[in-house]
Amino acid sequence: MAKVDTAGMAVDNTQKITHVLDRLSLGPRPGDRQRVERMGVEQYIQAQLAPDDNAAPDTLTGPLQNLSTLSLTPVDIHEQYGPPERGASQQQREAARKKQRQVAQESLHARMRQALENPNQLQEVMTDFWFNHFNVYIGKGITRLWAGVYEKTVLRPLALGKFRDLLGATAKHPAMSFYLDNWRNTDPASELAKGQYKGFNENYARELMELHTMGVDGGYTQADVESLTRILTGWGLVRQNRANHDGSGFQFVPRRHDSSDKTLLGESIPGGGIEEGEKALDLLAQHPSTAQHISYKLAQYFVSDEPPEGLVNRLANRFKETDGCIREVLRSLFTDDTFWATEHYQTKFKTPYQYILSIARAVKLSNPEENDVQRLLGGMGQLGMPLYRCRTPDGYAQVESAWLNADAMLRRVGFARAVANMKDPKPPAAELLATLGDQFSAETRSVVDSSPPGMQPALVLASPEMMYR
Repeated sequence: MAKVDTAGMAVDNTQKITHVLDRLSLGPRPGDRQRVERMGVEQYIQAQLAPDDNAAPDTLTGPLQNLSTLSLTPVDIHEQYGPPERGASQQQREAARKKQRQVAQESLHARMRQALENPNQLQEVMTDFWFNHFNVYIGKGITRLWAGVYEKTVLRPLALGKFRDLLGATAKHPAMSFYLDNWRNTDPASELAKGQYKGFNENYARELMELHTMGVDGGYTQADVESLTRILTGWGLVRQNRANHDGSGFQFVPRRHDSSDKTLLGESIPGGGIEEGEKALDLLAQHPSTAQHISYKLAQYFVSDEPPEGLVNRLANRFKETDGCIREVLRSLFTDDTFWATEHYQTKFKTPYQYILSIARAVKLSNPEENDVQRLLGGMGQLGMPLYRCRTPDGYAQVESAWLNADAMLRRVGFARAVANMKDPKPPAAELLATLGDQFSAETRSVVDSSPPGMQPALVLASPEMMYR
């Protein structure tokens, strides 16, 4: 029998539910399919695009409130949990390291709890998307103190808002400033250009253009990188509470700033102070290459590893029309025929983060014990994607080629078995199949049905179909 060409065909109504839960959430939980069926796919999408801050259950809000470090400002965190003073004893240094581990653990725990239980799943998906886009590495010095509050106060609340707001907030956050060294960036002619502030540091300016905005082929030059570096001199850190400071950890130091006139992307920027940096961020956020770069990454994340050019162009146009409103770009994406085409159904290979959370959500690992969260985090490390620990500023890759290999598949199968055993009693295979939908082949169902009941949940969670979304 000849193979039917499905190019250009849309998924059917049942597949739509599976598709929207796989792409707009970190995987369905028991009852999600029925809920989407009742409210309708379109209404579900609109609800996810306008998350309700009061929708979180008590089982989530209560434990989050107990994570005390996440309610602190960056400056408060540094004062209470930062490195000890010079000359500290070995005992004092070890006590400081223990306190810093608490900050990191609370950040990790908060992310996992919200990913598992937050009903605003698109917000969770976009928080993960933006963390990789604006990546910081928790293993670099005092960045470990700020990764969690960076996510909580910048990425999560602004995940669906204006790109320019997100860009500005990341630029000023101490986690980004320390990770990419802009806190050192100083006019060499300044009297303060000494010690840690020896002179120009291009790290952040380069990644700001190459990764965060225009993209590597966006049309900027080395001269633009150098101009942007000079524009961003004096954008520094505050680590201790001072009068007239908001605790954000950001400060502009005029005496470290190069106040000469500059040219960036063909635009003149008169010498001045912090307003130079704001003008530069405006130019970058509004640049056509930025619209194209962000639209490509969104299409790659939600549709295909190699997204169709036409889709990317349509999203880029919407980005420009709405002044970079991510919510409206996503709204256009989710109503585009390309998003619903059968050739893109169940074709996105899950990253380790997506896979582990999808199987944990499928077994409804709600209100998890601390040990369960640690096992999930440990699994991400075993699969090569430890949370907050991507060393390079480009973040973890979101394409199949980065994650699909024989060793990884064996590890996924072993971890699926471990997650199935976390739930006591184990969910019946029939319940898992009903939760996860129609994507399972007749062959997979036959293998599951012919296996002992105790093995069936793990077989469902480790099936080839569970590797894709």
